[in-house]
Amino acid sequence: MPLALTPAARRIVQAVLYEAIAITAVGPAMAWLFDAPMASSLALALLLSSVALAWNWVFNGWFERWEARQAVKGRSWRRRLAHGIGFEGGLVVMLVPLMAWWLNTTLWAALLADLGIVAFFFVYAVAFTWAFDRVFGLPESARANPGNPHAEHA
Repeated sequence: MPLALTPAARRIVQAVLYEAIAITAVGPAMAWLFDAPMASSLALALLLSSVALAWNWVFNGWFERWEARQAVKGRSWRRRLAHGIGFEGGLVVMLVPLMAWWLNTTLWAALLADLGIVAFFFVYAVAFTWAFDRVFGLPESARANPGNPHAEHA
């Protein structure tokens, strides 16, 4: 039985949990990949995470409003992939300039460096939202019967 949360609490829990796991994975990976001090890599991971946390709140709000207007309810893998592409695409636009500044490099070099991170986060975002929905249930926007936190997962 999924854990029921209000829509606002659900988005807060989802965003904070998503970013906490991300920092734990990305900070050490960036230190290793960029041969950078752990403190600098963790600071960059925290900065990137802060931007991502704000984007998560905004993007998921937009996505759920769009999703609520759809005739077909639920979250198919196609819809989950669209969510992942939209979320990660928005992050690339915001984070590449930030990474270029932090790493003192060009936008092109930052984009290339970000590609591995984007690939990881695309898979992570899709898997995380699937797992989160399994634990907390679908948001009202994706339920066949709004108001029923125990509606089936798509």
